Amino acid sequence: MAIYLGGETKPALIKRNLDDLTPRQIVAELDKYVVGQTDAKKAVAVALRNRIRRQKLPPEIAEDVLPKNILMIGTTGVGKTEIARRLARLANSPFIKIEASKFTEVGYVGRDVESMVRELTDVAVDMTKQAAFEDVLIRAEENVEEKLLDILLPPSNLHYQTQEKETDGTTEGNTQNRTREKLREQLRRGDLDDRLIDFDAQERGGNATIDFVGGQGMEEMGVNLKDMFGNLFPSKTVRKKMKIAEARSYMLRDEQESLVDMEQITRNAIEKVQSSGIIFLDEIDKIAGRESGGGNPDVSREGVQRDLLPIVEGTNVNTRNGMVNTEHILFIAAGAFHVAKPSDLIPELQGRFPIRVELESLTIDDLKRILTQPKNSLIKQYQALLKTEGIELTFTGDAIDRLAEMAEEINRSTENIGARRLHTLLEKLLEEISFMGSELEEKNQVIDANYVEKRLSTLIKDQNLRQYVL
Repeated sequence: MAIYLGGETKPALIKRNLDDLTPRQIVAELDKYVVGQTDAKKAVAVALRNRIRRQKLPPEIAEDVLPKNILMIGTTGVGKTEIARRLARLANSPFIKIEASKFTEVGYVGRDVESMVRELTDVAVDMTKQAAFEDVLIRAEENVEEKLLDILLPPSNLHYQTQEKETDGTTEGNTQNRTREKLREQLRRGDLDDRLIDFDAQERGGNATIDFVGGQGMEEMGVNLKDMFGNLFPSKTVRKKMKIAEARSYMLRDEQESLVDMEQITRNAIEKVQSSGIIFLDEIDKIAGRESGGGNPDVSREGVQRDLLPIVEGTNVNTRNGMVNTEHILFIAAGAFHVAKPSDLIPELQGRFPIRVELESLTIDDLKRILTQPKNSLIKQYQALLKTEGIELTFTGDAIDRLAEMAEEINRSTENIGARRLHTLLEKLLEEISFMGSELEEKNQVIDANYVEKRLSTLIKDQNLRQYVL
């Protein structure tokens, strides 16, 4: 599962030069979204800073400076994934999160470990393409405006004029220019947005692909037939009829694609992957285990570990965009390790993750801070959702205290799912308010400790929690 980072489209820190970001500043930025886990934040901050330092080295030295891959150990819901995602957003780097349990060794039916590098490359191509589109946006908008004016007022054919009519032709040209400028002003004001026009646009979604299933190195490559056969599948243009307001977005996309160089974008994307790509390998404890030799189906676990070795150490992977070297890609592995231990991984793979960080279980104070402190905290999310229907939601301090205590108590008495327990409690707590929504007569809703007890006390008594345990 590839995750392209969304949310805040352009954080302020991305606009800053990454050279200015010290590890302390990186940790401070992570603190805005992740509570606690100082050791893990320091480890990833140093890893990011070392990448910046490496870029300043002479090429002969930089080639030998490899990233120090990180192994995070901690129960679910303590912030492992969020730390890696926020780090990638901060660095504006290609990033994917993928579960190690999806892979099988060569010869078994399942996913090839090289597929994660292909997905990372696809993400980088999309990122680089969007950046290139932003660079040519102003030019593209100007060209689209001229094309719309040509449609609204086709240029006059002034060819084959006699000398006697030359003066009349000049006058007619001046008149047309004045009319064109008036239309331009109306177009910019939006006065013509509802006018219907006919225009030609590139047909989308027409690229034929073949996905190869099976065969080492070919899994999920999705070879593009258009790339294979060139002009055998030329781009098709279709005639569309729509309002100017809608047509503008179609024409703008076509114009941006015509202004960028896709070959250069692909080269830049591959370079970005090789120098700053991040792969978050989750659930690595699920493939921990040694070969037993008794025909155990779990023998594939060690096979996956062996297949991961060359990828993590550094090898060339064939993608639809070209060869990608994984030598300087940063790998962050994570797992709960409830049953298996890190020492159950084969020694060679353990050596590829020299930095180990143990994430601490969340305390009551941590849960309180999670509810209120982060920029995107759960309480702020629910307040924003209900505000769209005119409901002002207020949480008192004792309500937050009681929610944190209940979450910690249920985590202790059943399965510990960390901060994810708060999702369960808040959803149940606000179920009635969310159901009634705008139909509520009282628009100012105050959540206090008594309301929390009334709505959630049954959860504490019910030890099975079949309906609510995730």
